[in-house]
Amino acid sequence: MNLGDGVRAEAKRRNLEPSGDNLGKLMLELREKNGPGAIAELLTEQIKNSQSKVIIIDGVRSTAEIEVLKNTGSVKLLSIEASADTRYKFLSARGRSDDPKTREKFEERDNREISVGLGESIAIADETIVNSDITLDELTELAHKVIERWIDN
Repeated sequence: MNLGDGVRAEAKRRNLEPSGDNLGKLMLELREKNGPGAIAELLTEQIKNSQSKVIIIDGVRSTAEIEVLKNTGSVKLLSIEASADTRYKFLSARGRSDDPKTREKFEERDNREISVGLGESIAIADETIVNSDITLDELTELAHKVIERWIDN
């Protein structure tokens, strides 16, 4: 699951174009109206109704979202850190409608995410992987090993 999927679904429900600007404004609006954990709240029913023993949630930005998720089940937090250049290349190539098309839009997105508490979430991670010049397969393998270790413990 991806927390951004909840925002994209809400944008669709409101008939908003899923551009980066629209989704960013909607994310901030939902947090202002429903509290700092509002984006995680969009996925709690889906999580509760899941039959899976392990659910991986991508895109957590704030400690408030982490608290919402902890109230839904057992949570471990894996931070994947990468340079701005690495993240920009990834987002530029990913192809989602809300991905930044310019470095300026990327920096706006970064600043918005930092403003909602991304740094604090990274600081409290249970484990961190540094994505520095590794392939997607290598990153996936590293993450898989961490998750397997958590399950085994």
